[in-house]
Amino acid sequence: MSQELEIEFKNTLTKEQYENLLISFQIPNEKIIRQTNHYFDTPNFSLKELSSGLRIRETSNKIVCTLKEKKSTNIHLETTDELTREQADLMLAGEAFLAPRVKEKLLELNIPIEKLRVFGTLTTDRVEIAYKGGILVFDHSFYLQCDDYEVEYETSNENEGKVIFLEFLQQHSITRQVADKKIARFMKALKG
Repeated sequence: MSQELEIEFKNTLTKEQYENLLISFQIPNEKIIRQTNHYFDTPNFSLKELSSGLRIRETSNKIVCTLKEKKSTNIHLETTDELTREQADLMLAGEAFLAPRVKEKLLELNIPIEKLRVFGTLTTDRVEIAYKGGILVFDHSFYLQCDDYEVEYETSNENEGKVIFLEFLQQHSITRQVADKKIARFMKALKG
């Protein structure tokens, strides 16, 4: 289990901008990692009402359950438990909730654990690279009938990170267009 503050800046990209960044940063195909996010909420969207999100994320070498609680525009508190394949399968089937620290936080938020259900899955091809003291992320996500692209900059200092991110966008002639969280984009597409 871990708990950490996530400070990140996000911007939407066009397909062309995404592909140009992969070329500019000389990203080989094997550096692109596929991850699948399964999103949970209650039928009346109790987590969404709290500007929070709950997911199980699967990659080729790890499965984690993460609760994200919004603290400010660019800062989220993340509570994460690592899961086994069996635990994840039980949670995805709605048969048990086996992420202990996440469960504790959900109960503190008065979220009825027994009502949590998976409401959708989003797959992302992700590239992460070290950049000026933080991590630069290029994402291509696909879900429902949607494809989208974004760049993120994860940092430990909100003020410095904002300056670095805005300079990055300017250097690559990318217009500032704040990207919603993936879960918010998924929900928008779901409601269509």
